[in-house]
Amino acid sequence: MIRIGVVAGSTRPGRKADAVARWVRDIAAARADVEAEVVDLADHPLPHFAEPLPPSMAPSSRPAIRRWGAVVGALDAFVFVTPEYNHSIPGVLKDAVDALYQEWHHKPAGLVGYGVHGGTRAAEHLRLVLGQVSVPVVRSQVALSLHTDFVAFRDFRPGPHQREAVGAMLDEVLAWAGALRTLRHPQPVR
Repeated sequence: MIRIGVVAGSTRPGRKADAVARWVRDIAAARADVEAEVVDLADHPLPHFAEPLPPSMAPSSRPAIRRWGAVVGALDAFVFVTPEYNHSIPGVLKDAVDALYQEWHHKPAGLVGYGVHGGTRAAEHLRLVLGQVSVPVVRSQVALSLHTDFVAFRDFRPGPHQREAVGAMLDEVLAWAGALRTLRHPQPVR
């Protein structure tokens, strides 16, 4: 069973990331080949990166970051839900990625962006950031428009085609997760 964490990548008041993350989790949880959970950054108040060494050289000694590392380390794959802020991702999401290194390695991800233009620029920026911590991001991504997938820019009501987009993205994430699991946990040669 592949364990996917659906990361709600915003913590600001009035955010939509939590509702979108629950929707993605529910779609994933309906599958027989995955165990999905919401990983809400609001539940993990992380400090801004201020370590003497980068996480690639030394893990943090801060308790909040160590707890965050345990959550990320226990998962096989991710779906990141991100709004688009000024053509990019929220700072809290960048901090969450930057806080760790080894825990991310060789665990694939899918992206769900939302915003006026579907959050596509934020998703593309996040794709670059994740590449630096060895998270392969699948090609299929979900772009939710504040114009058509939200009522009055507030209430999340995705179009029916968006469920299919999530399914296609999950298919790719799960295929990669299965393949990469053997890289992270090689079988002994007999």
